[in-house]
Amino acid sequence: MMTVFDVLKIVTINHMPVDIQQIVMTDTKGKPNSVLTDLLNDVLGKVRIFIDLQEMTSVGQLVDELKMFTPLPTDVLSEYTKILEQPVSSINFAPRKQQIELVYDEYTY
Repeated sequence: MMTVFDVLKIVTINHMPVDIQQIVMTDTKGKPNSVLTDLLNDVLGKVRIFIDLQEMTSVGQLVDELKMFTPLPTDVLSEYTKILEQPVSSINFAPRKQQIELVYDEYTY
């Protein structure tokens, strides 16, 4: 099964990384989850500042890099790991809303 990390590695728009504000975590009914979306946006904000996502081969490597370059506490890095390892059941492109919805069946953590 594909994870949030996998999606972030492969999805681009016009051959550029997706804008952080365009990604939304939604359940299978299309209802956005603001807590998960905010967490993902926080992760992506840090990644864009400190890390080249395309050079990362795993969630573990990404989190280790963040550990090295940021003063983030262990519990925050643990939450980052959880959202990046979250399975994604589908991707919905919503052009009218200018969003990419990462659909999850159930939050696994």
